[in-house]
Amino acid sequence: MSSDSPASPRPHPVGPHPADPRPVRRMVPRSRNEPHRVATPLELFFDLCFVVAVGQAGRELAHDLAGGHWGDGLTGYLFAFFAIWWAWMNFTWFASAYDCDDVPYRITTLVQIAGVLVLAAGVPRLFADQDIVLVVLGYVVMRLAMVTQWLRAAAAEEGPARAVALRYAAGITLCQIGWGVVMLLPHDVRTVVIPVGILAELAVPAIAELRLQTPWHPHHIAERYGLFTLIVLGETVAAATVAVQSAVDEHEGLGRLLPVAAGGLLICFSAWWIYFARPVHEHLRSSRQAFLWGYGHYLVFGAAAAIGAGLEVAVESAVHKAHISETAATATVTVPTALYLFTVWALHARHAKTGAVQLALLPVASVAVLACTAAGGSGVLAAGLVTAVTVAAGVALQARER
Repeated sequence: MSSDSPASPRPHPVGPHPADPRPVRRMVPRSRNEPHRVATPLELFFDLCFVVAVGQAGRELAHDLAGGHWGDGLTGYLFAFFAIWWAWMNFTWFASAYDCDDVPYRITTLVQIAGVLVLAAGVPRLFADQDIVLVVLGYVVMRLAMVTQWLRAAAAEEGPARAVALRYAAGITLCQIGWGVVMLLPHDVRTVVIPVGILAELAVPAIAELRLQTPWHPHHIAERYGLFTLIVLGETVAAATVAVQSAVDEHEGLGRLLPVAAGGLLICFSAWWIYFARPVHEHLRSSRQAFLWGYGHYLVFGAAAAIGAGLEVAVESAVHKAHISETAATATVTVPTALYLFTVWALHARHAKTGAVQLALLPVASVAVLACTAAGGSGVLAAGLVTAVTVAAGVALQARER
């Protein structure tokens, strides 16, 4: 499909690219039925660099939440994460459609990586002073790089497919001009204009693919989303580990930290298990299914990264460094965990469930995790035990089916 929106493939996509030693190739569409289509090393490198920005946003969110600045922290996080997620999704779907792996394609992708690193460098300023300049600049670099990709695709296409690619290039360009104007506006005006800019970005794929959808590969897309989920969860574990290490070094409060560390580890392990319990590519058949699944991962990725931020806050609370109550600190873990469980269930886990008990397992677990907030300082461990029991129950129910 396209970079920006999951949609149904073209009726007669071109076959896979043959082995070609030339440094420049025609950017023709890949086949939806191409065998052995997997993520490339360039895509994996792309993901790893994007997670640098995710980690920056998570750390700044943790700092604001621990300080009691909930409004500023959540607003900054949602804005920064939208920029990261939208640019990542643009590249992912475009690559599924048009990845030709030649020299210009690789260089353009590396430019996008440079853009996300600029964005990551601007995240602390965004949270501290509402300074959006570096974040927007990095985002615009990534998006304008996508314009060059779409223009290459347009040059190799003809008819309606060419029109789709040109509409993408024009729409993305207009949005980036808009973001340039946003940087010049006063802060109080930006708060009104930024949501309009986000809606404009989201409108580009709907307009571009109104009559024809670009091709995409279900297995490739499912793998790409799964790998990014995996890397984000890894960043969550790393963030929590560093927080525990720092707390022990400064306060020697290992006894107070062990329940948080154990609960956090159980949550992260369970999050991985639940997401990868069943393959999802067979579910991605129609435009509607792919649209909801692809866009819904904003919540999956955002919640997974926020769990790491919440664990940092819980660690600070355990050693009495956070300026919020124990219950509020626990909520920074339980709320994103519950959101992750419910969203994963809604997007694809429920489609593999049979029977009322299996179907209700993750929604009930989400509510139970939220209820753990009331346990205060021991709530993170309680939430970890709930997620572990949920996994065990799911495995037992699957075994009974067999």
